[in-house]
Amino acid sequence: MAGTHVADLQSLISRMAPKMGDGVRLECKRFFSGAAAYADGRIFMTLTPAGLALKLPEHGRATLMAAGGRPLRYFPNAPVKKEYVLCPSELGDEALAHWIALSVTFVQRKP
Repeated sequence: MAGTHVADLQSLISRMAPKMGDGVRLECKRFFSGAAAYADGRIFMTLTPAGLALKLPEHGRATLMAAGGRPLRYFPNAPVKKEYVLCPSELGDEALAHWIALSVTFVQRKP
């Protein structure tokens, strides 16, 4: 299962990388039962059985939640991962590219 998530996330990164701009090193690695994407070594996105989740600033989380996103829990009784939002499945590539770019920028600015 994790291998499929890694391949799917790598494909998504390949499609979105041109929209990220130059100079950002994007990579994908196994992450528990799924995959995680890193921008210059900082995790910004995961794809697990829970869904596709992005690490976002507070205003981004609120906006994406209002557009159908959900809080991320990796397991049913696990705590909510407060900086992450599960993306709604209806997002098209342009909208998803926007959210991914915001996520990359957010993690690069964190200390």
